[in-house]
Amino acid sequence: MTVQHLRFKIKTMATRHHAHVKLSRFSRGLLAEWRKLKLPIKDSTIIVAVSGGTDSTALLLGVEELIRARKLNLTVWVGHLDHALRAESRKDAKWVSQLAKDLGFEIVVSRAKVAERAQAKAENLEQAAREARYEFLERAAKKRKVKFVLTAHTMDDQAETVLLRLMRGSSGSGLGGMEAVRPIAKGSAVKLVRPLLWTVRKETEDYCRQRGIAVLHDEMNDDERFSRVKVRKQLIPMMQSFNNRIVEALSRTANMLREDGAVLLTDSALLLKKAADVAADALETDLPSLSVSVLAEAPSAIRRRALREWITNGRGDARRLEMAHLLAVERLLEGTKGGRTVELPSGAKVRRNRGLLEFVAKND
Repeated sequence: MTVQHLRFKIKTMATRHHAHVKLSRFSRGLLAEWRKLKLPIKDSTIIVAVSGGTDSTALLLGVEELIRARKLNLTVWVGHLDHALRAESRKDAKWVSQLAKDLGFEIVVSRAKVAERAQAKAENLEQAAREARYEFLERAAKKRKVKFVLTAHTMDDQAETVLLRLMRGSSGSGLGGMEAVRPIAKGSAVKLVRPLLWTVRKETEDYCRQRGIAVLHDEMNDDERFSRVKVRKQLIPMMQSFNNRIVEALSRTANMLREDGAVLLTDSALLLKKAADVAADALETDLPSLSVSVLAEAPSAIRRRALREWITNGRGDARRLEMAHLLAVERLLEGTKGGRTVELPSGAKVRRNRGLLEFVAKND
């Protein structure tokens, strides 16, 4: 069924008595996760990010089903960013707009020249597209005073993320994968929510078929020049020959690492405060310097977590910050010699100076 044929079907379903609506398996799972994440049930507005692909379309249809069954009572905006990377992208935006209209939802659409952005910032297309998308969603949310933006990342996406970070040499916090709820940007009051991390892509495909929706297909999702696509098309199928539930296993491991990380985070925050307090009398900077002696005495797992948080605060994000950088900064704690420096991604530095670690911003 095309999106144009959906309107009559939706209107027909809406005439049924709500008390007799039997939820699909997919929507029951979505509702359970919704409650687990303590998302608003009524009297609130949300934005659902929809590309028109299988996962995001399934998420939107699931939300619509829950509203139709009176399990949710929310105002829904559909957010779609045209990345201007394909000739068909304007048609995709119209398709998503029509789907939103047929489901009875409001729509906000924007367009970003992602290729030009990537070139200007020396980023790959995947990173530039992700940043542009989240910036658009945050703007849309703030304009409408929306607190929650929903994206349709699934367990498959989580597994791909863990493998990509593993191959880059990420720390334990990176291998924890994607969080179900986090600020959409550092310091933002808008929350980015991933309510489909409990499910796999096959289930979103099945649900879209059950609802009679032929979703859009982005040929870039088949382009193995992109590392994530290569992991999806080559690495995960090979790993499934050893464990046909590898996606679930990787997701489970990520969950456990995040739980362990929550404990380490408390201890590392205390260490960071102590190291900054001891150094405070020695040097005043925008980002507190850290005492080498305090850091050197701490357990390495806690120390690395503290250093990662400190560097992230200085840079504004943790992008491209890997375990190799943290190990290099740790080596600055050895011995008594000052004047040594570690280069960080994007041009920032960490310098040892008179018993202190100092963060040096890119433009300093």
